[in-house]
Amino acid sequence: MPNVLSIVGAGRVGRALGRRFRELGWKIGPVVTTNESTARKAVRFIGSGLPFGRISEAVLAAEVFLICTPDDAIDQAVSDLAQAASASLRGRIFLHTSGAQGSDVLQALKERGASVGSMHPLQSFSGVAVPSFEGRLFILEGDMQAVRVARKMARSLGGAPIRLATEKKPLYHAAASMAAGHVLAVEEAAVQMFASLGIKRRLAVRSLLPLTRQVLDNFESLGPRSAWTGPLSRGDFKIVRAHLDALRDSPPEFAQAYEVLSRLALRVLSVRPGDLLAEMNKTVLQSMPKINAMGGKA
Repeated sequence: MPNVLSIVGAGRVGRALGRRFRELGWKIGPVVTTNESTARKAVRFIGSGLPFGRISEAVLAAEVFLICTPDDAIDQAVSDLAQAASASLRGRIFLHTSGAQGSDVLQALKERGASVGSMHPLQSFSGVAVPSFEGRLFILEGDMQAVRVARKMARSLGGAPIRLATEKKPLYHAAASMAAGHVLAVEEAAVQMFASLGIKRRLAVRSLLPLTRQVLDNFESLGPRSAWTGPLSRGDFKIVRAHLDALRDSPPEFAQAYEVLSRLALRVLSVRPGDLLAEMNKTVLQSMPKINAMGGKA
């Protein structure tokens, strides 16, 4: 496997991957960020590499490139890399780490002779500690040569690589976003609801997180229906209505999210979702006032 790696976009993901690969014996080449100061900080974090504050031909002095920029910056990075190449890029591997986009966004590099693909680790990155990749899913797609290298890279980290069709990546990433970012939003909303009752934030977090963790542990060990708890699991729509009534004076997104999440729970957790959704519509929603966009009752 090639062993000279360049990191383009050394933020949370780029720094963490760069450091792990350096620990595995890869030689870290150019490390590119938006300015030299942040590039030097990234190199210090990784423990090796050459800092660059912009893309130039010198950045292309590597065999494998990880493009770890935010999704909306990939196009510009690819354009700059392609323009910087004065010769063919044949033999070089370019992989981006976006979960939602495919290797087609690297087309300009492919036209210069490079092999292109994507490698997305199903892992959150704090920017502080380097996470373990042991057992983590790595979604791969792209050219055969790029995928072959990405598979070896993922396995060297202890990950579990799976190849996915390009057009399937947005759905995969939507699922990952629901399991991570959306769960966090729901948890924070619950903390804020506790805070509105006069419960201190630290106590709210300490109280709610064990509850959430227990449900997730039960989900893992017992399955979704056995782990399901709360009034919806019992078909107690009077309590659901009381919850929605209590949320009417909160920002509108709270009640809206509660309603939509209740529908989703019935759809994915109930053994008879159609009947229960109809019952919820009849006994809860039809008789309740609508929430306007500014909050409160319409």
